[in-house]
Amino acid sequence: MHPSLISTGLSIALLGGVSGCEMTLGGNVEKDMGFDPDYLSIETALLDDDLVRFQVEMTGARTKADVADYAKCAAAQYALIRGYGFARHVRTKVEESDGLWRGDAVYTVSAALPQGLLTLDAEVVVDNCKDDGIPTV
Repeated sequence: MHPSLISTGLSIALLGGVSGCEMTLGGNVEKDMGFDPDYLSIETALLDDDLVRFQVEMTGARTKADVADYAKCAAAQYALIRGYGFARHVRTKVEESDGLWRGDAVYTVSAALPQGLLTLDAEVVVDNCKDDGIPTV
């Protein structure tokens, strides 16, 4: 999946116009009647002053995008906890084995809007995560 699709919270199903789905008011995450995720864990590790790694685990994901969204929510909340307003996606790796999905994501956090295309306004993302039922740090 293209990284820009993961970072913006879109999934292939959303782009394809799957019937029986509806958008939330936040407009970021597709909801469907069979989606029943179990968000298991979030681990954070500071790699450098502004570089943070997030490892997440969940079951019930539909695609890699669901796991990437979980990591994005963790990154946004982490930025707010540390007194920053923004995060920038560096990379996300997702693997699935026997129904257990693992995500390994790296983000930078900053007080000012960072350069780049994959930036997050942490407050907006956290609000959307709450609306969509995705836990944060």
